[in-house]
Amino acid sequence: MIIRKKQIVFLLKLLDKMAITKTNFINYTRCPRYAALEEVKKDRLEADISYHDYKNEELTLNLKEIVDSMVEIDEETGVETDLVEKIDRQLEAMMDYYKIVEIEAGRISKKTFGGKSFYAEATKDQECFDFSLNGIRYICYVDIYNENEKGINIIEVKATTSKKYMDMKSGHKKGEKFSIWQRINNINYLKGELLDYNLENEMPLEEYEKKIEKLFDRYRLGKYVYDLAIQRYFIEHEYMSTKTEAKLKNFHYYLAVLNADYVFDGTYENDSPVYNPDKNGNELITFFDMTKITEKYQVYVDADREKLERYLRTLEVSACPLGDFCGYKKQSGCKFFNPICGKKIPLKNSSLNYMNNACGFIREDGSRIKGLELINEGYLRMMDIPDYWITKRKHQIQRECLEFDTVYVDKEKIAAGLNLLKYPIYHLDFETMPCPVPRFRGEWPYIQSPFEFSLHIEREPGVCDKDKDNIVFLAKTHQDEREEMIKLMLKYMNPDEGTLFAQNVPFEKGRIKELAGMFPKYHDELMKLYERGFDLLWLVNTNSKLYMDLGYDEGRAKTFNFYDKRLSGSFSIKKTLPVFSDLRYDNLVVKNGTDAIVEYANYEKMSKEEYALKYQALITYCKQDTWAMVEILNALRNLVKDLSKNGENVVMFT
Repeated sequence: MIIRKKQIVFLLKLLDKMAITKTNFINYTRCPRYAALEEVKKDRLEADISYHDYKNEELTLNLKEIVDSMVEIDEETGVETDLVEKIDRQLEAMMDYYKIVEIEAGRISKKTFGGKSFYAEATKDQECFDFSLNGIRYICYVDIYNENEKGINIIEVKATTSKKYMDMKSGHKKGEKFSIWQRINNINYLKGELLDYNLENEMPLEEYEKKIEKLFDRYRLGKYVYDLAIQRYFIEHEYMSTKTEAKLKNFHYYLAVLNADYVFDGTYENDSPVYNPDKNGNELITFFDMTKITEKYQVYVDADREKLERYLRTLEVSACPLGDFCGYKKQSGCKFFNPICGKKIPLKNSSLNYMNNACGFIREDGSRIKGLELINEGYLRMMDIPDYWITKRKHQIQRECLEFDTVYVDKEKIAAGLNLLKYPIYHLDFETMPCPVPRFRGEWPYIQSPFEFSLHIEREPGVCDKDKDNIVFLAKTHQDEREEMIKLMLKYMNPDEGTLFAQNVPFEKGRIKELAGMFPKYHDELMKLYERGFDLLWLVNTNSKLYMDLGYDEGRAKTFNFYDKRLSGSFSIKKTLPVFSDLRYDNLVVKNGTDAIVEYANYEKMSKEEYALKYQALITYCKQDTWAMVEILNALRNLVKDLSKNGENVVMFT
């Protein structure tokens, strides 16, 4: 066992000092500018840092990663929808759940690896490693330090799921696809590292290697592996500094993540979930062996360490080109991007707001330019993009609407879509809790667990009263009230008639399908509702398959039905609502999805008076979401009706 000189660091609560922690290392190596903007003082680089401060850094970073995962992209339209607003209040509401992830990872590591484990449940035993180099002190704490008869296991806990890794699949042409990972006794190993595993039976070796390369992209799939590789670097350099590196041959490195295959069986003790293995033997936490990958990473980490030291000593504050390291539009991105480095990007109609344009534009020399490269080269606004780069019909429409202050409407397609609606229309919206750990029977990590719905029932076109035709269900506690929710839905929604209507209907349909699977008693009725889904976005944006089935050619079917410059390249509810309605959210107590999650998550921390206020505020907010759909749908009907006089099918008007 390592001598507990590390505990001295824990006891030294020098809150006004710092060292280079793993989180510092990740941030300071983003770009030459970060360290200068942070105003790091050189005389603080050899200081101590308490375990409390260290964990606060780690926790904030990991919780931001949680929020990054709460985005859905519609496969048909490419529209990206935030399931929650990404702000700190939700991170705070998730704190207790993240701590459960760490504790469960520690508990399950004992079962998986045997021996002795030291982890967050007993912070005084938390292992710490540090070394000094070139006048700078580096320090890291280990989430789980496991010692068994085979050696030392360093385990880094991440509040993400195994899905992103298990989905790393390949195969032979036109054949079955296989994951590059093999799970054995709850540990996932790269198949190419397993003795006598015939990998070529499943996939070409070159395709396997291409998948492995993705683990070395620190800003995408490899970000957690890079994190672990930094930890390995710190550990190995402590041993090298004490001339005891021979012991390192028995060290192994793992990521501990939530098991995407785990389904909670509903066992509780003292009103708290007990995460036993599920009926298929899955544990809540599973482990990925990253020992060889992190070994290969060391040369890259060392190069980054050299950059870090150079950045710290020069403290160059001048602007530098933007890139992947900025974390544009990611909660875990650089904190200086929005207020400083990316401030020059227009909030509306920037060059980045051309729709579905991840591939960018082709320049005259045949090269491709996209994303933040556009900003680096001075193409800030939508109108800055040269005309001859604009070859896609959607982009041409966006450009024309902005340049000539016009609105694009394909009234024929909108009318054709409206004619598909069957009455009554059930305007439905769920509020959900995206919890890292499952709370109720049948749930799994990060399921969007519904705790509220609002329903507006439109009996005939335009016939719907905001109050009389509205039904809201809102859970009163953190107990499982899902069956009561289902009963109320089915009381007012006839599965044999009408249309299930929502903005981003795959989200609502997904929740209904999940409930159908968890409550077999209501399966058939819920799945009938599921099959009746229709998306508001199909009327405003498009659904190419739907409109091709109606007889439209492919080009027109793929082109959106409506565009106004105020949309600024997005059909999110926040952008569409102000175009079609005067409804406002800024005068509500609960203003957005984040507020809804936070207030629900904080039920048990509220006084009776506050609970009553926030409970009603949640009802008001969710009710407004469905009423907004009623208003937008009416506006579309009136838009088509008002424009029918000129006899044109596609209209550009001021």
